[in-house]
Amino acid sequence: MDVYTAIKKRRDVRSWFSNEKIPDEIISKILMAGNYAPSVGLSQPWNFIIIKDIDIRKKIKSIVDKKRIDFYNSLPYNKKNKFERIKIEGILESYINIAVTCDFSRKGPDIIGRSTIRETSEYSVVLAIENMWLAARSENIGMGWVSFFDPEDVKDVLKIPESIKLIAYLTLGKLTEDHDIPELVEKNWEKRNNLSEYVFMDRWGNNPDKSFCDLIKNTKL
Repeated sequence: MDVYTAIKKRRDVRSWFSNEKIPDEIISKILMAGNYAPSVGLSQPWNFIIIKDIDIRKKIKSIVDKKRIDFYNSLPYNKKNKFERIKIEGILESYINIAVTCDFSRKGPDIIGRSTIRETSEYSVVLAIENMWLAARSENIGMGWVSFFDPEDVKDVLKIPESIKLIAYLTLGKLTEDHDIPELVEKNWEKRNNLSEYVFMDRWGNNPDKSFCDLIKNTKL
């Protein structure tokens, strides 16, 4: 599929994983797509930890389950009912999990472009994740980003050094279903707003002219 189709069909997948094997050649291509991402000063600050061991994954799921309960308890009653129907991860159902980290020391201290904004290393890792996500989508593989955890707890399980920052915990697997809209929309939790609400011209709060706003509203991928 072309890049626009992959972007449109990309989903944060949690509910429709199959544990069908993903060939190592495809996993390698997805990782290579991540490695081709732009990075500040060509520092490539990422590492990818592929997690197949079911016992390790059960430990991660236990951490996530506790945070899910905490979030549920924090919700008002009307949202609790909706949240009960939402699955937040596919840690055990997916074929593999991948933890993605950021090493700020990669290629030394003199990284071009990072001297004023240290976070560009982390932004670089997120770009790598997006590349992986689109590559996975083009291979008809689903990916989910799990975020219900304290990163330090997951780092302990995965033996990640203190100096390395955990950016993402991903789940990948072939799909039993292919949905046209995000699960949070299907479950009536949230909706996608129109791009025209988020575009300004020249300065904050200054809307583009009507013709450009109308163009944005009607643009389709």
